Amino acid sequence: MRSHSRRCFLKGVGASVGASLLFSPFYDSIANAAPKKMKRLLVFFTMGTDPGIWRPTSVSGETPTFSEATSPLAEIKEHIVMLDGLPSGSPSNNHGSADGLTGMGYYSNGKYGLISVDQFIAEKLKATWPAGMIPTLLLGAKEEVQGKTGFYKKDNLVPIDSPVSAFKTVFGNAVPTTPGTDNTAALEAMLRRRKSVLDNLKSEIATLKGNLGKEQQYKLDLHLESIRQIEQRLSATMPGNGGGGGGGGPQIPTAPASDPTVPLERNVLHLDIIAGAFASDITRVAGIQFGNDQNMVTGLNKDQWELKMSISAEQHNQMIHGPEKGQLAELERWLSQQFVRVVKKLKETPEADGSGSLLDNTLVAWCRDMGDAPAHTQNEMKFVLASGTNGYLKTSPNGRFIKSSERHERVLLNLCDAMGVTDYDGFGDPTLGAKSPLPGIAAT
Repeated sequence: MRSHSRRCFLKGVGASVGASLLFSPFYDSIANAAPKKMKRLLVFFTMGTDPGIWRPTSVSGETPTFSEATSPLAEIKEHIVMLDGLPSGSPSNNHGSADGLTGMGYYSNGKYGLISVDQFIAEKLKATWPAGMIPTLLLGAKEEVQGKTGFYKKDNLVPIDSPVSAFKTVFGNAVPTTPGTDNTAALEAMLRRRKSVLDNLKSEIATLKGNLGKEQQYKLDLHLESIRQIEQRLSATMPGNGGGGGGGGPQIPTAPASDPTVPLERNVLHLDIIAGAFASDITRVAGIQFGNDQNMVTGLNKDQWELKMSISAEQHNQMIHGPEKGQLAELERWLSQQFVRVVKKLKETPEADGSGSLLDNTLVAWCRDMGDAPAHTQNEMKFVLASGTNGYLKTSPNGRFIKSSERHERVLLNLCDAMGVTDYDGFGDPTLGAKSPLPGIAAT
């Protein structure tokens, strides 16, 4: 009996598996020796802030004492890494500069033009994803004044503003979009389609098994067992079998009845849609934009949210450059709450294949367009990164805070590295000497 090479083995199985939504972790474990790579990326993108409000009040080693504005992050401190001090390539760039997500300034002579990190990752990986997947899902409440903060690929990309439209775009072909509609039949059809993929895979694997060596046969036996476990989970989620979307089935959020008038409240719904899209493997790269580079309308009521005061001022002119610094601190605290909420939601949602939670396989990155908004500079770019305790990041039970003078583009390269993209050709500043991720971020 001859033993096929690893490459032939993967090629033989890969044709049908490439169309499957369920088994990439198994094949990655054979072909990729980096167990910390993530399956998904969420970019959480906001305007710059006041460093004095954002910075920890103290740091012991790498352990931060969170400021009032970032205090909600303490709830997920074991999952996060905060970064500060990283300058962009053009520190004097400010409003409308693409540096935040592209690593470059207003110019571009790269392979892809001026491209943001999320778009670059999707360009590199989309050919390996199942057909019909949304390459990048960009959501975020827009404002009356359209600036250029957001998601860049040659020209500014405009996110979907309406949660109702976003829901229909993402789940329109999966379930009814009218609130209160019984979606049993649609969910049942979706799950039966996925089970048919499993049946085909079992047949092909059984045929292939006779041509493999003992070690690869052993791996196939383990994989067949994982398929049986997935079948059981899918059956448990079927209507009538005690299911209801839990236990690894489709995690489809409730369809919004209407679009909230307050832009930031629309983004709360957008985050739920993104989490549902991740759980259903409809997309693997998503971004959410809060306001634009010169304007963020607030209108948050303290009686509705966990705030000390109502937030009614506009972020740029009234908070950052005006007299409402107290509201800016409260807005930052609210943004921290939303970051925490989506991280917890991902942590509480199981993977369809049983490989932990969504957070275990997702990197969430809070990025900004400026490091010091009052000074209009990109001298001290700031990030908050989050992943599962067994994810890409090197984490600590009390959180980690890192201050670095390295270029902020290197953190963007960490996002690429986390997603398994290690060829950086065409991204960022071609003159950057150290074209490598920032050390100390990834778990070893």
